[in-house]
Amino acid sequence: MTRAQLTDEEWAFIEPYLPVGGFGPYPARLRAQFEGVVWRFRTGGQWREMPREFGAWPTVSNRFRQWRDAGVFDALLRGLIAQAGTRGAVDLSVVSVDSTTARAHHDAAGMHLDHEVLTALEKAAVREEGKARKKGRPGRTRRAGRRGRPREAGTATPPASTPPPVDSRPAGGGPGAGRPARSTLPPTGGAGRWRSS
Repeated sequence: MTRAQLTDEEWAFIEPYLPVGGFGPYPARLRAQFEGVVWRFRTGGQWREMPREFGAWPTVSNRFRQWRDAGVFDALLRGLIAQAGTRGAVDLSVVSVDSTTARAHHDAAGMHLDHEVLTALEKAAVREEGKARKKGRPGRTRRAGRRGRPREAGTATPPASTPPPVDSRPAGGGPGAGRPARSTLPPTGGAGRWRSS
């Protein structure tokens, strides 16, 4: 038997947030299903590994998806924050932002710069942005050739092998015009000569 995931007090808080359909009986195993969701994310196990006491794993998984799509977990989080706020147990002065980049204007952090320093920084940023945009643009004077050696612009790298034969049909022709020709075996199955189709 798996230990209970929620206390009665916690369940009394969570239960009103869970949507119940207007038709049909009240799901008798709603608490067990919610505890199954808690078990799954607490242990990191797969849905198929869920103990049977929480119900059939496909049912619990589908219930989780329904709750997720209905915004139950967002509402539950807002409710928990509101309840903690009424008790005075929440300190919103410290908030963490989970992001790889958090851009802010330099004045947002209380940074004060002289006008000359700010102008110099802005000019340097514009120069660096121009350099970054120039990379990869065609028409530069020198390009990297084979093995990283620079070569003059406009010189082509010689092909490693000759290109495949091109279909002799006119370029504006029907399907397959301009594509490489295919070689197939004759219908006899092998001993004959190759032909171009």
